[in-house]
Amino acid sequence: MDDLKRLLAIEDIKRLKARYFRLMDTRHWDEWAELFADDCVFAFVTPPAWGSANSETKLNGRDEIVKFIRGLNDRGGTGVHHGHMPEIDILDDRSAKGIWAMYDYIVRPDRRAEGYGHYHETYLRIDGRWHIESTRLTRLLVLPL
Repeated sequence: MDDLKRLLAIEDIKRLKARYFRLMDTRHWDEWAELFADDCVFAFVTPPAWGSANSETKLNGRDEIVKFIRGLNDRGGTGVHHGHMPEIDILDDRSAKGIWAMYDYIVRPDRRAEGYGHYHETYLRIDGRWHIESTRLTRLLVLPL
């Protein structure tokens, strides 16, 4: 892949992730679902509470991901999610990987928190468009407010 194609692919993936955050925060679930490959794997790790081990949740497939995340976000309240400092590597014409620093601020009737961590992702180009193939969100810190 030449340098121009590589840079264009990186920009496309940045725009994919920007849509990910915007569509999730604005609860446009049908559009958000289209960002994932059908068989996407989504895992997230929450840092340990005092004295306990990390907690990991793993979701398999676009439908399960959307149902679970939608359920978390439709409890009322608001979530604001940001991704920063992408490290994106284009592996070939169809695949890439990336790491994003993340921040989120969650306000719900039952809790308020802000979190910090990283998304570790793989991407797959399907029919000319990049999709999230796998994502693993590892939270480094969650601060209750």
